[in-house]
Amino acid sequence: MTSPAQDQQSWTRSTCPYCGVGCGVLMRRGGPDGLEVKGDPDHPANRGRLCSKGAALAETTGLEGRLRAPRIHGADTDWDSALNLVATRFRETIAAHGPDSVAFYVSGQLLTEDYYVANKLMKGFIGSANIDTNSRLCMASSVAGHKRAFGSDTVPGTYEDIDEADLVVLVGSNLAWCHPVLHQRLLAARAARGTRIVVIDPRHTASCDTADLHLKLRIGSDVALFNHLLSRIARSAALNPDFLRNVNGLDKTLAAAQDDDPDATGLPPEEIDRFCRMWIETPRVVTLYSQGVNQSAAGADKVNAILNCHLATGRIGLPGSGPFSVTGQPNAMGGREVGGLANMLACHLDLDTPDHRAIVQDHWAAPTLPAAPGLKAVDMFEAIHSGQIKALWIIHTNPAVSMPDADRVAQAITRCPFTVVSDISAETDTARLADVLLPAAAWGEKSGTVTNSDRTISRQRALRPPPGSARPDWQILCDVGRRMGWPQAFAYDSPAAIFRDYAALSGKAAALGRDFDISALSALDDDAYDTLLPGRWPRTAERSGGRFFADGRFYHADGKAQMIPVQHRPPVAKRSPRYPFRLNTGRIRDQWHTMTRTGLSPRLSAHLAEPYVDLHPEDAARLAIKPADLVQLSSPHGRALLRARITDDGQPGTVFAPIHWTAETAPAARIDHLVAPVVDPVSGQPESKASVVAVSRFEARWYGFAVSATPLDRDTLEIADYWARARTPGGWRLELAGRRAIADWDATARHLFDLPRADVQLLSDPARGTTRLAYLHGGRVQAALFVAPQPVAVMRDYLTGVPGTTAPTVLTGRAPVDQPDPGPILCSCFSVGVNSILTAIETGGLMTVDDVGAALQAGTNCGSCKPEIAALLARIQVQEAAE
Repeated sequence: MTSPAQDQQSWTRSTCPYCGVGCGVLMRRGGPDGLEVKGDPDHPANRGRLCSKGAALAETTGLEGRLRAPRIHGADTDWDSALNLVATRFRETIAAHGPDSVAFYVSGQLLTEDYYVANKLMKGFIGSANIDTNSRLCMASSVAGHKRAFGSDTVPGTYEDIDEADLVVLVGSNLAWCHPVLHQRLLAARAARGTRIVVIDPRHTASCDTADLHLKLRIGSDVALFNHLLSRIARSAALNPDFLRNVNGLDKTLAAAQDDDPDATGLPPEEIDRFCRMWIETPRVVTLYSQGVNQSAAGADKVNAILNCHLATGRIGLPGSGPFSVTGQPNAMGGREVGGLANMLACHLDLDTPDHRAIVQDHWAAPTLPAAPGLKAVDMFEAIHSGQIKALWIIHTNPAVSMPDADRVAQAITRCPFTVVSDISAETDTARLADVLLPAAAWGEKSGTVTNSDRTISRQRALRPPPGSARPDWQILCDVGRRMGWPQAFAYDSPAAIFRDYAALSGKAAALGRDFDISALSALDDDAYDTLLPGRWPRTAERSGGRFFADGRFYHADGKAQMIPVQHRPPVAKRSPRYPFRLNTGRIRDQWHTMTRTGLSPRLSAHLAEPYVDLHPEDAARLAIKPADLVQLSSPHGRALLRARITDDGQPGTVFAPIHWTAETAPAARIDHLVAPVVDPVSGQPESKASVVAVSRFEARWYGFAVSATPLDRDTLEIADYWARARTPGGWRLELAGRRAIADWDATARHLFDLPRADVQLLSDPARGTTRLAYLHGGRVQAALFVAPQPVAVMRDYLTGVPGTTAPTVLTGRAPVDQPDPGPILCSCFSVGVNSILTAIETGGLMTVDDVGAALQAGTNCGSCKPEIAALLARIQVQEAAE
């Protein structure tokens, strides 16, 4: 009999594990990957849509590389041995050095129930607030800004506001690539009701292609822009006096804003004027912001500059109107709700408020609660480095890659006397440094809840058991808590039991006047929890979901909001003759964080398969850097090698590089170890978009491109100063470059591919310095390598399909004339290449993006490739006009 959590076709409802949109998915066993996944048409967040990453979920849930058993110092062991060691070492460390000598670093990948138990263990029973989360890197500034303005970390609006707005302003958000489902929702609103779009971003991104206005401001100057807007609001008589009766701080905030200089933005006055008129003259305006705002040493001030404008006009909590923070992780909001940050308690209670601590301590029957905030992420790893922290537990995150000054973080983990890592894979930069590795359940194997960016709580559900002896995180944490001496406190037997406890605590928090309240769910039995439908908080006997603050009621002690005087502060790191460029970092369309999951998918790896840096043409010309050259970026903290892309998307004197590559995929291209460990003084969030670097051309002696049917061992790649590998449908692709001369390429390639006895085809031109080799077994290509003294020019997307075939012309590096090359993948959802689209445009007379979608399906799922399709169409139209 089908359970209530499944429909008549045996689809199980769950929630996507990637960004904060919180899309509903349907999954079931079957298909070529052992799992089928599609969008849930009944989920309010996505209404059936999925982005490229969500659509490829089935390709990323295989068991290859999974950690299946606990390990101590690299050797498999049993759970009792591992957990006893963890509990003993933490208990001994606390006894010898006090509770603040240990720390947890957790993740927005955790389910809410996991998060709750981790915080209960650390804050309630170990007695330290040294638990922080990688969400510190993405949304801590929003938390700080909300709390300063509202008295609580409350997201006022809902996704429906995007549908109902007349103007949506995207600030520091490439919504088209980072939250594609929301971007498609915005474009649907534009088509239905003429919603206008403004993008405020130092770079031209895919989101700009559908915008009415792009303000290409200087990096870090957002406060100056929104202060000018606030000044214009006051001069235009657009202040809302009725709403302002419920708001403190107007006069001081206006005075600070009027002292700021909009010239700091570098924008033409006419563009600033147009933006201000659009904002002021459009009552239904949503200002949607993301990492470009948060990831700054002035991040909290940027958030408050935006909130000040909405508070001054009363444009908050109303349909189609309000500020909106979009989170980067699937459960960043859930982590905020359970007190996942070092300066918070569960249910939006404050660690430094005695009444709040008393409520939590009583509810947990905890021996003690810390009275002061713990160490935030950057400070935590510095304390580990200095020896202050002597035992560390890292759960579902990869700080040796993702933290700023990441090499120092990796060194800190190495120096820590005892490090535990819970993860699904042992093959991460961080897991390699652990003393104890604990195998955790992955998406599709674990059950619990997550909360998305608009406060919607959704269920993640298990469809299959974890491999080997892997366990859910809540169970691992409870096991350790019991072994440390608190059996009753950690006697939970299911996620449902944890959820009930958490929901009951929220009711007590609400009684103290807090915003977060899901007490109506505290009596759910296991069956009701299993069938829980998505719904926004609050969830009380009187209220379900909705918006906040339109009634002028806030969560400061006097019930009013607080406008915060802020002024523009330039980025902390100063450019200099030695480091003349400013480094902006971010994400690409089809990859997620450090690629431990999305990197398993060939189609997600096809769009942008190699780490790169974007350089402005003026800078590239001055530095004699050409497209496809390798470029070295150097900062006071490290260096990286990346492939050059020459584009005017950015501004002269700035470069942009993605964050995703690791020691597993491209060790020389790890970008976060260049980033300075500078943080916002209010939020503790690192400034990830304004470090300073030097840029130079990397002088390689040789360049290589390879394809292989089998994995390529990292140790054999030491022949290269630079390498980057990615999945393909037939195996792997590899870019290489080196300074050291290679005397025998055949011997080197055989070692590289582990093909000592394979037949070889060889084409060598010593005069040109080129070598081409193909290795065959039984007439089928096993691997191929192309070497040249300059970046290798071959049809890469054709060659990635060669391993395992009998391709007779592999050494030409080109597709046979009867086998068209689809070109680089542009639409990952349907694996449609650039050349296929160009051919269809030219031969089919296609004139619009919709025409291309109808002919090839490209752009008809998540839509994140539509801007690139539009650019191809525009390029052809320009060429035709020139002819």
